[in-house]
Amino acid sequence: AKSEAFPSDLSPHLLGHSGPVNSNITNVPHASPENGHIAPQEHLQNLPLQGQLAPTAEVKMTLFHWQVQREAQRIERVSPELLNMQDADGDTCLHIAVAQGRRPLAYVLATKMAQCGSLDMKEHNGQTALQIAAATNQQFIVHDLLAHGAQINTRDVWGRSPLHVCAEKGHFSSLQSIWRTLMGTGQPIDIEMFNYDGLTPLHAAVLSHNAVVKDMRSLENICSFMAKELEQRTQKYVECIKTLLLMGASCGTKDLKSGRTCLHMASEEANVELLNIFLDQPSSLYVINVKTFSGNTALHIVSSLQNHKTQVEAVKLLMRKGADPGSRNFENDLPSQLVPEGPVGLKVRQILKGKYFHA
Repeated sequence: AKSEAFPSDLSPHLLGHSGPVNSNITNVPHASPENGHIAPQEHLQNLPLQGQLAPTAEVKMTLFHWQVQREAQRIERVSPELLNMQDADGDTCLHIAVAQGRRPLAYVLATKMAQCGSLDMKEHNGQTALQIAAATNQQFIVHDLLAHGAQINTRDVWGRSPLHVCAEKGHFSSLQSIWRTLMGTGQPIDIEMFNYDGLTPLHAAVLSHNAVVKDMRSLENICSFMAKELEQRTQKYVECIKTLLLMGASCGTKDLKSGRTCLHMASEEANVELLNIFLDQPSSLYVINVKTFSGNTALHIVSSLQNHKTQVEAVKLLMRKGADPGSRNFENDLPSQLVPEGPVGLKVRQILKGKYFHA
């Protein structure tokens, strides 16, 4: 077995690993007395380290520095061939260390693998160590890997970059770590990269936010705990969306399958929170009447919804921001012709005619 060829103290088995690295891991170990990462106080003195982590003379070493020193000593004589060896699932020791949240070990392994040009090795799902760190929301390991030269514009087998992964899962702390680490470094970030579903990271975050909003609307008599949990999930996606916009993502980019912008996607759930964010962007005047491949504007989509509590509010918002009720889709339909019957539909039609009122 491949794992038998790993150094005895670095084998996947002894790292606690069996089977492929799970990108959905959320509970990873952190430094604590229980898992053996706390150093005795007498060892927290100034010890020589290579590179940017070397502390200045007469300064006590931090816990993390001491942990890095210890891991560096453990694998000092391990050859590059063994460090780069992959198990049956394509995982290197670095993939496993990252998945388990072992930051000091991951730091040392990343240093060595960067020196031999193998930092971006991929496992069986095409994921680099950086993508594993993003998937498990380990912002500090994300920073370490990027600082060692890990590439941000890699794709896994689904065409997702680390930005897509953060956006899909609502991992805004890792997304912000990517932004802070790479800002000003000159390393280009392909913020508009499409995955194999034709979606940018911003599209992915909007659709994930929509899904939680839909769950909140469909659950009746929801308990306060569940309501709070869902609300927290929506806010994680909001933070991802705001971060992506600050990084330069465009809310006017169309997905490759249907030509929807983020505004169209938010309109599909009458997602007022996201509509407000996108319509406050400087580019909103140029985006609000953009059409999908079938000729529908965001106003067409919102107007056609049925049984949405926020439909009236969403239509009002779009109209106030300059949506054109006279725009026709490729079926020659006006937004008003798509409105369903009923009391809510009556209110929507009145708004589309320019009759604003408080409802």
